[in-house]
Amino acid sequence: MANRTFAVGDIHGDLAQLEALLSILPALDAEDTIVFLGDYLDRGPDSAKVVELLRNELPRRCAARVITLRGSHEDAWLKVRREGWPEFILPASNGCLATVRSFRGEPAPRPGELPTAADFDAMVSGNFFPPEVAAWLEALPLYYEDAHAIYVHAGLPREGERWLHPSQLIDPHPLLWQRAREFFLSYRGKLVVFGHTVASALPQEASRYTPEEKEDLFVGECLLGIDTRCGHGGFLTAIELPGRVVYESHHAGQRS
Repeated sequence: MANRTFAVGDIHGDLAQLEALLSILPALDAEDTIVFLGDYLDRGPDSAKVVELLRNELPRRCAARVITLRGSHEDAWLKVRREGWPEFILPASNGCLATVRSFRGEPAPRPGELPTAADFDAMVSGNFFPPEVAAWLEALPLYYEDAHAIYVHAGLPREGERWLHPSQLIDPHPLLWQRAREFFLSYRGKLVVFGHTVASALPQEASRYTPEEKEDLFVGECLLGIDTRCGHGGFLTAIELPGRVVYESHHAGQRS
């Protein structure tokens, strides 16, 4: 089938899961597109290698068009670099220390390990990103759209009775950070594929895909939520459109 789009959920520094997922995708050609929904950084041990694969290696080895959207964690690091954001870097659950260690070529932190003074200085400033990576982060688009769907990291906001298209937003915050139950339950319009909120935290009563397995992707009437906790205890999910074939990294070697 020509003109397929493969949307890939949040990776969070887990190179092994990303490679496993890519290994089970069908052969891609120049008429295909692969869209990554953001959150390439933090938590997992290999943020730098994930970024290198997405920036340089995959576009060279893959015939398909590669689209990398900005996620909330990329947006957060850009804010750290511009003005500082201790509320983001300090909670261990955000996994920022792992990113610092990864980009400096150092071992990933052990569970419960605290940052050294050098780690902390790097986290506070965000100056450990190579200039070319910092420029790449700045240039990441906020959404992508094709004949099949609208692809965003987090969601779309509502204005009165109308759901706004990404192109209509002056403030991009909802595209990157929104977690509105109203969106998950009530959005109607062109299909939207999103990540950001893990599938298990989405309203399961609105999902039509394996409702007995809340860790699996979320399939609503006009929504596909594909953050399945890669990089922090879960797996990586992709969905092929328009055929709606699902691929999961923990099924490497077979198709789900």
